[in-house]
Amino acid sequence: MTKTNTIKFSDYLEKEKKNNPELSKMMEKEEKKLDYAVAVMELRTSLDLTQEEFAQVVNKPQSMIAKIENGNANPTIKTLEQIVNAVDKQLVFSFV
Repeated sequence: MTKTNTIKFSDYLEKEKKNNPELSKMMEKEEKKLDYAVAVMELRTSLDLTQEEFAQVVNKPQSMIAKIENGNANPTIKTLEQIVNAVDKQLVFSFV
């Protein structure tokens, strides 16, 4: 009987991040962008708006909203504040 070694991708990635600090930094940056993406998308969908409608409400180009939501933008705090202020919400930060 042949024994096969299997490893989950998440385990492999954690091992690689420990061995490569640059990969770890890159992954952290990408995770933050995805956090912003999910937060903006959840805000927009909670308001039952399309990207185009949401963009008009927050006075930003629809292309910017799309880039944020698909993780291809790293919005500034100023941009996020402008977005939440336009829909009468509050931006909350926490340090963990």
